[in-house]
Amino acid sequence: MNAVKRNEANWLPSVLDDMLKTDWFGGTTNMNRLGTNIPLVNILETEDSFRVDVAAPGMTREDFNIELDNEILTISSEEKKEEGNSGRQGRFTRKEFSYSNFKRAFSLPETVNYENISASYENGILVINLPKKEEAKVQPKRMIEIS
Repeated sequence: MNAVKRNEANWLPSVLDDMLKTDWFGGTTNMNRLGTNIPLVNILETEDSFRVDVAAPGMTREDFNIELDNEILTISSEEKKEEGNSGRQGRFTRKEFSYSNFKRAFSLPETVNYENISASYENGILVINLPKKEEAKVQPKRMIEIS
């Protein structure tokens, strides 16, 4: 998997990233505008499953949309509107919290059991569990008797 990062000072790689947008298993990254932050993703494969961890602190589980359509898993979120100053006075001298919308899409391998995909959100991490089909799991070594 290739992490796509933006560097506004060096626009050429950013333009190339937008054109290529290649990610895990042929997935895509949709960055809506220059400088938009997208959550970083870790993907772990075990003998029984894949696990996608999406770093998204400050969000709630209601902020996410997770869809599966024709073996394409799409994780997205709409822009969060800030309500007033939340009791704060003054102005920001720096504001790095990102509540922009994002969309990440991943082409899933045929080995995923699509019926049993599950997701949870805890401590700023969205965790999506993608169990493997029984026939795709690593089978234990066994002796075959010769008849």
